Amino acid sequence: MTEADIEAVSAVRVHGWQTAYRGLMPQAYLDALSVAADAERRRSWFARRSPEVSDLVAERNGEVVGWACVGPARDPDIAPGATELPAPRPTAGELLALYVTPALIGTGIGRTLLTAGTTRARTHGFHTLYLWVVRGNTRARRFYERAGFAPDGAEESYDVGGSSVPELRYRRSLAHEGSDRPTGQRRDSDDRP
Repeated sequence: MTEADIEAVSAVRVHGWQTAYRGLMPQAYLDALSVAADAERRRSWFARRSPEVSDLVAERNGEVVGWACVGPARDPDIAPGATELPAPRPTAGELLALYVTPALIGTGIGRTLLTAGTTRARTHGFHTLYLWVVRGNTRARRFYERAGFAPDGAEESYDVGGSSVPELRYRRSLAHEGSDRPTGQRRDSDDRP
């Protein structure tokens, strides 16, 4: 991802939220999401991100159609030193985001981004990859479970437009893996927004 991709990434993210979280978050909140406001926040974040964070885009015919972001795990219980300075080199990574243009869900773009993100996580030396997923987002949960992720028992809720939205934390070991696909699993098309 380059700075020039930010507006397109924000469009993928906002439309992804509006599609994936319909019925799981207040509709008024989803309707109020703005690509321009998201792009402004993303520009600020992009300028100050850590070198251990990888933003990846998928393009089709020159257009950004997917985005993934991988970086060090943020949760203190899995990121030793997360609150210490200087922190030791993290060994746990986190899939911070993965979104695909809603009309292209099921075409393999999400799987490709997840594979590229997992490769980047290994490059950064992460031995485990975590992610958070909205509990009611069964499509995303199935996608991650097919990719070898499993809930680790951690749950957390956050406020979205005055409603509590529960999330589950998933994990996947990256140590001693030769591929991004669990043994015995067929490569399915993506169904992650």
